[in-house]
Amino acid sequence: MADPLEPLGRFIGAEHHFVLRVYFEDTDLTSVVYHANYLRYLERARSDMLLAVGIDQRAAFEAGEGAYAVRDLGVRYRAPARLGDTLTVISRLVRLRAAAVDIHQRVMCGAKLVADADVEVAFVTPGGRARRQPAEWVTAFEPLLWTGN
Repeated sequence: MADPLEPLGRFIGAEHHFVLRVYFEDTDLTSVVYHANYLRYLERARSDMLLAVGIDQRAAFEAGEGAYAVRDLGVRYRAPARLGDTLTVISRLVRLRAAAVDIHQRVMCGAKLVADADVEVAFVTPGGRARRQPAEWVTAFEPLLWTGN
């Protein structure tokens, strides 16, 4: 039996690739992915990216340290995804600060860009106050910082 915390995505270089399929429940009346569902896809990809580098947010939160919370999010919808499509969410770290991480994410259907987003996540205490993220998390992220264009 697989470990339930085993990440589903994988890194290719500094980019994390997370593959998913569009199901009926993801779509609207026209079989196009409903816009809010992209937020779920992006969140799943980010969560598995963290697991892939050894970060267990649940354990950190339960230990009283904290977890990431989305502080800012901008999404651009480029083309429709449809029922049955296989999508890949590609995530890359673009900026790392003491208490926050900026992540650029692209939702691809093959070679077609479906949507992209810029996400800022802040590390917060269980009470919701910003604080420095754990040093080992920063260490895990440093080699993954995007240096390309």
